[in-house]
Amino acid sequence: MQKILVSSCLLGNPVRYDGGAHGPYTLLQQWQAQGRVVALCPEVSGGLPTPRPPAEIPGGQGAAVLDRLVPVVDIDGRDVSAAFLAGAAAAVELVNRHDIAFAVLKARSPSCGNQETYDGSFSGSRVTGEGVTAAALRRHGVQVFNENELALLAALLRD
Repeated sequence: MQKILVSSCLLGNPVRYDGGAHGPYTLLQQWQAQGRVVALCPEVSGGLPTPRPPAEIPGGQGAAVLDRLVPVVDIDGRDVSAAFLAGAAAAVELVNRHDIAFAVLKARSPSCGNQETYDGSFSGSRVTGEGVTAAALRRHGVQVFNENELALLAALLRD
């Protein structure tokens, strides 16, 4: 059975930066009941507490963080890149251990966003881009979806 890496917050776990969670999502619950889900919050895995100050990537590009071109900074100006990189490495390790080809990650997150992220200004402005973990997973050949794309993944899993 094909395993799926899933952002822990999408499973209702209170690990978001603000201590909140998302969901429940019916498909994620079904996949979890089938034993398909491998859950991870990259930011918590990387050593950040819950709750924590919000963080963004200047320019919104997680690949640039992986390449050490820009940092991830929190709203207080602290560089939290090391935690984001450690969380991305933990995700890649899980993907390798469980032979995972698909991930469902939280949209717009500086770790998990797969299509857009915030621009680093803490103003709510979004840019096309992906988070640090999403970028790392794509580099390892994982197809990354967000919670609004569950039907697309479900169609792939049926094939």
